[in-house]
Amino acid sequence: MTDLPPKPATTPARPYFSSGPCAKPPGWSAERLNPASLGRSHRSKIGKQRLQYCIDLMRELLDLPDTHRIGIVPGSDTGAFEMAMWTMLGARPVTALAWESFGEGWVTDAVKQLKIDPTVVRAEYGQLPDLSAIDWTSDVLFTWNGTTSGVRVPNADFIPADREGLSFADATSGVFAYDIDWAKIDVATFSWQKVLGGEGAHGVLILGPRAVERLETHTPAWPLPKVFRLVSKGKLTEGVFKGETINTPSMLAVEDAIFSLEWAKSLGTGGLIARSDANAAALDRIVEDRDWLGHLAADPATRSKTSVCLTVEGADEALIKKMASLLEAEGAAYDVAGYRDAPAGLRIWCGATVDTADVEALGPWLDWAYATAKAA
Repeated sequence: MTDLPPKPATTPARPYFSSGPCAKPPGWSAERLNPASLGRSHRSKIGKQRLQYCIDLMRELLDLPDTHRIGIVPGSDTGAFEMAMWTMLGARPVTALAWESFGEGWVTDAVKQLKIDPTVVRAEYGQLPDLSAIDWTSDVLFTWNGTTSGVRVPNADFIPADREGLSFADATSGVFAYDIDWAKIDVATFSWQKVLGGEGAHGVLILGPRAVERLETHTPAWPLPKVFRLVSKGKLTEGVFKGETINTPSMLAVEDAIFSLEWAKSLGTGGLIARSDANAAALDRIVEDRDWLGHLAADPATRSKTSVCLTVEGADEALIKKMASLLEAEGAAYDVAGYRDAPAGLRIWCGATVDTADVEALGPWLDWAYATAKAA
């Protein structure tokens, strides 16, 4: 019988490694949320104030130029990105980039729902397509950080300043973790549940001036649900970007986001990025020390520093499920199985709300879970 390694003596203090919803910020507790807006209408004075404050904090942390608008919308990142697709596409050709599950989702929307026959540029899980070959006379859809593949764009240099089409960035695992050149982004979407460790169900939509122009000059050929309508009488509905949300928001989720944003403000954007970088580096060291672990994203230049996807030697779906179950039962790591559409492997969230010491404590537990699952 194979000797199994003993259970490690040290367990991560906060074993929250889920890629969404992600770990809460250090020091979070429900009792620390501001109750002022709870039980109040989002259209009350206090409700509007708190929604606007949330938007102002996001603008400040992202160093977003005044030319860009920020709106809180329903449906998490998916709702925000589909809102952008449904309201702005159709004015010119579309190119959709797909190298993981969510990028493929936008391809499905464009092909089967909007029926706009996009040019689709694909790469396998772990790879990035040739970004230099993109036709920027078209609108371009892409994920900044592929949550399900661990592959990201290295920066915004591949987006030309003189582009004719709009750049649509699904940036849900990238915002607050990377330095984003907002002059290159016409549309960006994300959700609080990723790098901020906030709650789900709410999305954030960022519009640059070229996106606003598209909204005000282009009428889609398809019907728009009420929750997608951003224009009234040919003009942008500015209230959406001043805390007057289209659909009733959860003020509890808003207060939770404000807590996370205030925590993030205490660190600054550079501090958030530094925490993610340190976590990713700690996980890299774990991988380098083990011949049975590897990165799905082979190129470090395009490897995610938030949603890190790992290969496991000889693993199939059953082995990964067993490992994840063992780790959860021991309180050593929660929700670390790879995404269901991705190759069998592990996925470890390394965003800013995770503590580096907890990533470091994870290595011996991965050894234990791997050996135990293989012996079962």
